[in-house]
Amino acid sequence: MSVFSDVPQAPPVAVFKLTADFREDSHPQKVNLGVGAYRTDDCQPWVLPVVKKVERLIVEDDSLNHEYLPILGLPEFRSASSKVALGDDSTAIKENRVGGVQALGGTGALRIGAEFLRRWYNGVNNTATPVYVSAPTWENHNAVFADAGFKDVRPYHYWDAAKRGLDLDGLLDDLEKAPECSIFVLHACAHNPTGTDPTQDEWKKIAEIMKRRNLFVFFDSAYQGFASGSLDKDAWAIRYFVSEGFELFVAQSFSKNFGLYNERVGNLTVVAQDNDNLTRILSQMEKIVRTTWSNPPSQGARIVSKTLNSPELFAEWKGNVKTMADRVLLMRDQLKSKLQALGTPGTWDHITQQIGMFSFTGLNPKQVEFMIKEKHVYLMASGRINMCGLTSKNIDYVAQSIHEAVTTVQ
Repeated sequence: MSVFSDVPQAPPVAVFKLTADFREDSHPQKVNLGVGAYRTDDCQPWVLPVVKKVERLIVEDDSLNHEYLPILGLPEFRSASSKVALGDDSTAIKENRVGGVQALGGTGALRIGAEFLRRWYNGVNNTATPVYVSAPTWENHNAVFADAGFKDVRPYHYWDAAKRGLDLDGLLDDLEKAPECSIFVLHACAHNPTGTDPTQDEWKKIAEIMKRRNLFVFFDSAYQGFASGSLDKDAWAIRYFVSEGFELFVAQSFSKNFGLYNERVGNLTVVAQDNDNLTRILSQMEKIVRTTWSNPPSQGARIVSKTLNSPELFAEWKGNVKTMADRVLLMRDQLKSKLQALGTPGTWDHITQQIGMFSFTGLNPKQVEFMIKEKHVYLMASGRINMCGLTSKNIDYVAQSIHEAVTTVQ
């Protein structure tokens, strides 16, 4: 009898199971709109030209070696990452109350932040502190905070299915009713999975309540630059909250905007009240990292660091990011136009009102099942699609498939 005999089989991760099913499908017109990764118009992964250039620079740099990085990560990567999030003129950076922790992707940044908050937020071992995540949200949010030890992970209103947009009234009401000092996970831009973001005026209303009620802000910033094509525009909410005096965390990912999916390059930016607080916070995060992965990997961080710290490479990278963002915006425009031309029932304005990699189509589970089984178009059960999976070659087929799903399946 094995000591592991009672271990149950865990269900597969939905998005990767979807991709596996797609690969096994032999249909000539199959389309994968599931996994969140950028694709070219030929439906191929894209290694950013600036990344290729920096990789060559790293290979030719004889001063580099494979010694351990510091526990908190490559210093020049951490500082450059925080600067990208907060801006060149950030008062918080000038006041020396901003620090970073290099992490294994955005997930690693979320986990280190969650673990720290569970241990030290408002006292020690805060397992009962409510953590609020949007309804719906990226599936890892719930699991990361639960696995960090939080016992009370709750949803807050976000998506209004009837109007296919933001449920601002529900969100503001949840902020008002949440216990003081609750933790709220906010998507900085390009909300996953809905693609629906608050406007700047709506962000101001959110910030006013959170400040008045002493709610803690934990931003997840996985798509800066990738959403609108502008790094500054996509970081507006983060920078506004910092300007309002919030202490906050920002989990940054460079998977999307650098195309470094398998390098797992992330950063946890910490904005503290003052330098003394920052020093003590980072000292505790160092202990958490030490028992988690001990020291982070260097390759991805070096690529990002060299790019962000060189004016010439930085400008080239912004151009690469805009190329990706513009293709997504083009696909949104074309999909909406084609659905309207087909006379597909319902409104499709939300396709272009949403932003970023994902779109919440509004298709129900039965319609999604029809899309997968009958049309071989693979998307999440929620109706979320990855706009990068659309190309000039398959968009007519996808639009026709959506039209058939909406008109034949209720």
